[in-house]
Amino acid sequence: MSLLDLLTPWEPSPPLVALFALAALLFIRGVRRQSVSLPRQLAFWSGFLMLYLSLHTRLDYYAEHEFFMHRIQHLILHHLGPLVLMAAYPGMVMRAGLPFTWRVKFRKIQKSPAWRMGTGVVMHPSVVSVLFLVSVLIWLVPHVQFVSMLDWRLYTLMNWSVTISGLMYWGMLLDHRPSPPGRMRPGLRVLSPAITMTPQILAGAIITFSQHDLYPVFSLCGRAYTISPLMDQTLGGLIMWVPAAILEAIGGMMALRQWMRLSERGRLPPGRRAAPRAPIQAPASVTPSAPNNA
Repeated sequence: MSLLDLLTPWEPSPPLVALFALAALLFIRGVRRQSVSLPRQLAFWSGFLMLYLSLHTRLDYYAEHEFFMHRIQHLILHHLGPLVLMAAYPGMVMRAGLPFTWRVKFRKIQKSPAWRMGTGVVMHPSVVSVLFLVSVLIWLVPHVQFVSMLDWRLYTLMNWSVTISGLMYWGMLLDHRPSPPGRMRPGLRVLSPAITMTPQILAGAIITFSQHDLYPVFSLCGRAYTISPLMDQTLGGLIMWVPAAILEAIGGMMALRQWMRLSERGRLPPGRRAAPRAPIQAPASVTPSAPNNA
């Protein structure tokens, strides 16, 4: 199989291509208007390429016919791709790539009560963290996995849910600003990966050590490789167990680095640092006045 065959979409999606093209155009325009370092540009295009290759190439075929390839696809869509892409802080750059009139309208929308209320709920740290977990665990339920692999609409929803929740979570975790305006406190950004990785490690361990085929749908659809269902399942569980935990640990260390930078620059809220006490001064001594002899 040639490289061109591997890059050929398994199920072509013009809306997906249009969305990626729009994101690329906005970032390119934003780079022309803002100073964006080379490492940030490399991070954006690396994450961008990972997401596109996982969603719109021949890899999608193998993800539909082998459980361990399916886990590799979701590892990229949920962890690696969003982590690398959001490390570039692309939001402000892409916003700068919008036409001036669009930026003005978008700024007005952001100031509206409906926008503030909606984003306050959807982008709340607890909501984002729960969505990040549920979006990957719900599809591992054997019955849900069976149905989603046979219905193209559920399959598309599955891939998009893990991608969007991954972008939301890693964007919140790698935020380089203090809170506020950041939605999560810097200390919680460091702690959050330890919380979110635990259920995923547990699910990966259960799948790895299971002695019966949890996902017969891959045998029903026809396997791409000549490996046994249990070996396929064991590999998939290990991928969810070890590499995903490593990536979350890396994300936590990146958040720790941001926290240390904020502390060094004195950008943490004063209320979270011990305020220096004013020195206690001794009362001034009273000098008795001289008696009046006049």
